[in-house]
Amino acid sequence: MAGILKPFGEVLPMKTKKQVNFSQAHKKYIKRLKQEKILVVFLQIFILALLLGLWELLAHFEVIDPFFFSSPSRVIKCIASLIAGGEIWMHMGISLAETVIGFIVATLLGAIIAILLWWSERARKVSQPYLVILNSLPKIALGPMIIFWVGSGFSATVVMCVLICIVITIISLLNAFTSCDQDKILLMQSMHASKFQILRKLILPNAIPEFVSVLKINVGMSWVGTVMGEYISSSAGLGYLINYGKSMLNLDLVMASIILLSILAGGMYFLVNLFEKRKQQ
Repeated sequence: MAGILKPFGEVLPMKTKKQVNFSQAHKKYIKRLKQEKILVVFLQIFILALLLGLWELLAHFEVIDPFFFSSPSRVIKCIASLIAGGEIWMHMGISLAETVIGFIVATLLGAIIAILLWWSERARKVSQPYLVILNSLPKIALGPMIIFWVGSGFSATVVMCVLICIVITIISLLNAFTSCDQDKILLMQSMHASKFQILRKLILPNAIPEFVSVLKINVGMSWVGTVMGEYISSSAGLGYLINYGKSMLNLDLVMASIILLSILAGGMYFLVNLFEKRKQQ
């Protein structure tokens, strides 16, 4: 029979043998994915624990000089003392604010400029060599000029962060815009779509994967810009603590600041990953 008769003539379909087998295979596949995910997380934690343990042992038995290389135990004590002092929250907050502001400004402004360059082919051709030169220019060389332009401290660090991220954003997104399938563009033009409609309906959705990649790159580059800016002209922030620890030959403080910076950068990267997963759903 094709189904099971119920009262009032309702017929329910029966599960076929093929459907049951497919369901079991699907469950096994999901189970394998979960096991693989757990294994990857375990290996990540294991490698980190192994490196930290090896670092601690080498420093404990003085295979490496703890004064120059520090050790996990000394870094933990340094972080605990910084937390007890209370000033570390101010330094972390300033660095995080500078990085987030620079990250947002560079991403939004870079995306707008990339759209304008896609819109005007002439402007794109004229600006191309300048973008290549700006991308290859060491941004730290502009440090003294940035201080003269906007002053030292918070504003100079944000500007440095923006300068490091914006050119990469423009180049990456512009390449994504111009690499869109020309046949699809011609199809929309044949349907009398305006340039704005092509941008909104085709170009921007097609560039979402590249935009997510830009966000991931900018997370790291924005922190590079923040540390560079705080190195040049700042009296607060994690970059300032790294520079201060270096000048005082306090490698424990340097390593503690680097670890705290890595935690904050990892948090930003995690948020970008959440955004990527939401876009994929």
